[in-house]
Amino acid sequence: MRAISGLWRWRHNPLCRATDLAEARLALAALLLLLLVAPVAGTLVGGAAEESLRRSVRDQHETRHRVGASVIRRLDDSLLDTDPEASTGRDLRSRVLARWTAPDGSTHHGAVMAGLKDPRPGDRFTIWTDRQGRLVARPLDSATATTHAVLAGFGAALLTAGLVETGRRLIMRRMTRLRHARWDQAWDRAGPDWGRTGTGS
Repeated sequence: MRAISGLWRWRHNPLCRATDLAEARLALAALLLLLLVAPVAGTLVGGAAEESLRRSVRDQHETRHRVGASVIRRLDDSLLDTDPEASTGRDLRSRVLARWTAPDGSTHHGAVMAGLKDPRPGDRFTIWTDRQGRLVARPLDSATATTHAVLAGFGAALLTAGLVETGRRLIMRRMTRLRHARWDQAWDRAGPDWGRTGTGS
């Protein structure tokens, strides 16, 4: 507020040039855009992302089913990396040959990742499949969807702010070049002996 009142008083100062006022107005316009447009853009993008992600969560929970599987045998002796979609990201996974029954009643078997540290034949664990028993990734949960939507909104707000600031800087650069060009023209009009008029040299 102090900057705005200072700008208001500065406009009547005899030392104030038109370019000074233009730069001050540009800075004020950029500030208003940052305060108004960036949050609105973030809210709109975040809201749209949340709606889309919630729809995806509903669809995934309708089409993906958690089913029980039993270990037939272990396929290797090493523990593999963690499950990237697990909530903690620290679940040890073992590759096993397993058998499971799909929601449509069909029986399937194949190589899967089991959340078992030391799997033995007959051990039970859960996997995610579609209705026909094909393996699918774990469905997205609501908390993760909300987090992604918030991050999308925050990213949109930052991108908008960056675009506003980039635009302000480009306009300022253009204004500075024009001002320097005018100064050069003024110096050329003054001539090479501008400070020695009447001295005869």
